[in-house]
Amino acid sequence: MKATIDGFEYEFKEDELTVLEACRKAGVDVPTFCDLPGTTKQAACRICIVEIDGMRGLQTSCNAPLKDGMVVRTNTAKVRKSRKNTLELILANHPYDCRVCDRNGNCKLQKYSFEMGVRENPFVGEIRKSHIDSGTALIRDPERCILCGRCVRVCSEIQTVNAIQYTNRGFVTKVETAFGKGLEQSTCVSCGQCVINCPVGALCEQYDVRKVWGAMKEGKHVVVQAAPSVRVALGEEFGMPIGTLVVGKMYSAFKRLGFSAIFDTNFGADLTIMEEGSEFVKKFLAKMNGEKQNFPLLTSCCPGWVKFVEEFYPELIPNLSTAMSPEMMVGSVAKTYYAEKLGKPPEDIFVVSVMPCTAKKFEITQEDSMIEYNGKKIKPVDIVITTRELARMIKQARIDFANLPEAQAEDPLACYTGAGAIFAVTGGVMEAALRTGYYIITGEELGKVELNEVRGFEGVREATIDLKGKPLKVAVAHGLGNARKLMDKVMEQKKKAEKGEGEGMAEYDFIEVMACPGGCINGGGQPIHLEYIPDLKERRAKAIYCHDESLPMRKSHENPSVKKLYDEFYGKPYSEKAHKLLHRSYEKRDPYG
Repeated sequence: MKATIDGFEYEFKEDELTVLEACRKAGVDVPTFCDLPGTTKQAACRICIVEIDGMRGLQTSCNAPLKDGMVVRTNTAKVRKSRKNTLELILANHPYDCRVCDRNGNCKLQKYSFEMGVRENPFVGEIRKSHIDSGTALIRDPERCILCGRCVRVCSEIQTVNAIQYTNRGFVTKVETAFGKGLEQSTCVSCGQCVINCPVGALCEQYDVRKVWGAMKEGKHVVVQAAPSVRVALGEEFGMPIGTLVVGKMYSAFKRLGFSAIFDTNFGADLTIMEEGSEFVKKFLAKMNGEKQNFPLLTSCCPGWVKFVEEFYPELIPNLSTAMSPEMMVGSVAKTYYAEKLGKPPEDIFVVSVMPCTAKKFEITQEDSMIEYNGKKIKPVDIVITTRELARMIKQARIDFANLPEAQAEDPLACYTGAGAIFAVTGGVMEAALRTGYYIITGEELGKVELNEVRGFEGVREATIDLKGKPLKVAVAHGLGNARKLMDKVMEQKKKAEKGEGEGMAEYDFIEVMACPGGCINGGGQPIHLEYIPDLKERRAKAIYCHDESLPMRKSHENPSVKKLYDEFYGKPYSEKAHKLLHRSYEKRDPYG
């Protein structure tokens, strides 16, 4: 199929493209607020209009199908005038408080206003007045909303959570939660996909950087840990190419920021594999011996996914692994084992987690994530900040991140293997678990550790792994819409089992789910890019896998610091003490309760 765009002819291999998609493939930049690949085309913002020869009036390029021989003009005087008028109308009832907006400097409305020469607005409109919906993890400001619908579509069509939707009509139209109760009393799982897809400042995470500075000012022993995916995205906040690995620079920044100790969530990932892997192996071997077990075992690393199960599939709560998430395990170790080493009480240790995930802010507030130690209830992690918030801290401290020297994290709780690193990518938890699970079950090391069967970005991936004659059936899903398809299949098997039909729930033995499409590398707390980057997830994932390959240890059970921790403190994986301090419970949730 051929088309002429702005006087140049292009040939496209695809049979079905919109004009906007064709322009992108041709390297022609067409502005858009509402377009979100993978969702329905709403043509809500109308700023992507173009002229198409033979068609009356201007056309919205996001939903206009490309036809062979089509002649498209994206930069005529008529197009420019229409786009500017549309932008001025949007600005007519938008707050002029850019200086204090969370997206100041990284906002499409700002960007397009500058590019289209909007210096003063001829339209004066009434500002829609609404309250700010401020929750544990996310903040929603309806006054800044431009009604592009991207948040609604990612929540309903990709995540299938349906926490927000349009209400009312005309000027009083707004995006709202059910009954106007706010995100805290909705089906929201705090995944933050609405945040990274919002083109303006209508959605953002709770800003907790001040609390970190405050803890340092008070003289607390403030320790920091960073999730696997932070190290392949943080550099983007400082102009570095997507997928740049910045482990050494990140550690160097932590030291300059004044943290008392540097840990690593990758260490917690290795510890998670030892606990969750041991939990699975115990259940799997019992199943092989004919004992009844709750299968499949569902991973529990992702708090957005866990809340999704608690709300939508409470019947499957017994199938969730009781293992804490890696960051919570590191927090637990810091306030027990590490605190004892320092001779400090747990309350003197202040744990800060840097996460790619907004749902982690929700996770640390939950009662069932607390541990009991020496007769006291302890919150393992005190504060979670996102990758974006860490970048702000670094900028506030006037640190030249891109030119920082490489540094090491000397503490044993920062030691990690390649298995811990790949937790960042969809399928990574499964692959890491299989690397160690194979050893525990067979007594032999896995020769080739790259398990391509569970890698990739297909929505749901299935595989059967041969454990020396014992077939292990696994599945991996990323994005909650894909998780829903998989869980519906599991529930169907469960109902058959209850009726005595078929093989019941044993179709799968182990299932990994990440709430965000692509896994943590595309979490709601990661850097936001204004324009669509089709291979964003692939570039970040490639960096993670390269990091795994470069490390001397690539299996969690090889981590010497994890071994030492068990020898000195827990005794062995899945021991009574380990279960008490590294595992958790769950509860059925009524989102409107």
